[in-house]
Amino acid sequence: MELKSYDKIYHIHRKSRVKRWFFFILIGGIITLFLPWTQNIKVKGNVSSLYQSQRPQQLNSPIPGRIIKWNVKNGDYVKKGDTLLQLSEIKDDYLDPMLVQRTEEQVEAKKGVRDYYEAKVGTAKNQLLALNAARDLKLNQVKIKISQLNNKLVGEEAELAATTNELKLSEDQFARQKKMYDDGLVSLTQFQQRSISYQNAIAKKTATENKVAQTRQEILNTQIEQNAVTQDYNEKLSKIEGERFQSLGNIEGSDGDIAKLQNQVANYKARQGLYFIIASQDGQVVQLNKAGIGEVLKDGENIGTIVPTTVDYAVEIYIKPVDLPLVKEGQRVMCIFDGFPAIVFSGWPDSSYGTFAGQVIALENNISPNGLFKALVIEDKNEKRWPPKIKMGTGVQGIAILNDVPIWYELWRNINGFPPDYYEVATAKSTKDEKAK
Repeated sequence: MELKSYDKIYHIHRKSRVKRWFFFILIGGIITLFLPWTQNIKVKGNVSSLYQSQRPQQLNSPIPGRIIKWNVKNGDYVKKGDTLLQLSEIKDDYLDPMLVQRTEEQVEAKKGVRDYYEAKVGTAKNQLLALNAARDLKLNQVKIKISQLNNKLVGEEAELAATTNELKLSEDQFARQKKMYDDGLVSLTQFQQRSISYQNAIAKKTATENKVAQTRQEILNTQIEQNAVTQDYNEKLSKIEGERFQSLGNIEGSDGDIAKLQNQVANYKARQGLYFIIASQDGQVVQLNKAGIGEVLKDGENIGTIVPTTVDYAVEIYIKPVDLPLVKEGQRVMCIFDGFPAIVFSGWPDSSYGTFAGQVIALENNISPNGLFKALVIEDKNEKRWPPKIKMGTGVQGIAILNDVPIWYELWRNINGFPPDYYEVATAKSTKDEKAK
């Protein structure tokens, strides 16, 4: 009886193909060692925005107040300028409903005071002009009087000289008449007549001298009066000038008070505009942390967050310090977004599925709190577009593409613990420099 199990178990009579398979695998392995392998660095990060204005913005209360009306709820989409909620005042200094109007009335009152002082300055200026004119007139009168007295003095001095000459002549005649009388040549009557003429000449000279002295005294008194007039008018002018400067100072003070009150009016009006919290940009309102009506907000307190609807997405990746020299601006990075399926071949990025190409545009020189260096990656417009459904904060795994090397070199590098080859990115600037050379 022939046993079929024997033929199935024992293959001693069959031809073996192990050797063929061994050489086939060996040759395939050797060929594989010479296949290209793309060196890379694996990094992690998250989705962010290229511009600060497109990142989620906090909604803060600009002033302390009480919530009196909500216009939105969590998840609502709003347009820029839409009113989100309305506040009412809680500070005693701003409770007056007529606060702006009353402050404007204070401004008008201060302007009236300033106008009064300006009118007073104008009046003082007119007074100064009038006093200066009166002083000049008075001084001219005094000068004319002094001139008249000087002329009078000249005439009286001339008269004094004439009386002096006349007295000398009378004195000579009296002396000759006395001698003739003593000699008996003339009568006593003639001698007495000559004596009377001599006494009259003496009296006339004395009277003339008195007139000259009186005129000189009048001149001196008039000069003193001139000085007194100057002093008197200077005092009056100084007093009015002081009042004018005081009014000017009050005008400046009023201008300062007016500016201060106008500033308060502007602040009050601006504060009234802050009772309505509006959306700073188009987006979705999320994370509202205040509920109901009547809750009190502090100055600058966070109310919620608004997430922009239009965002230029970017990826923030974090690089180890040891790998930092291998990453440059313009370097290609393959991104794998959380929630999007991907099949990744580390050494063959072009053969991977579910990866999206990006480009490094910035590297921070300062280390982050997590001990890594941050780089910013944007979408590569020349390759497959990033998925439109990604959201801010989505986790990202990145593969920074380095040099293409054979597989045997990569195995040898890893066995010896060597770092990847240093990678230089050919930028537009360097290309231009090479062409110039």
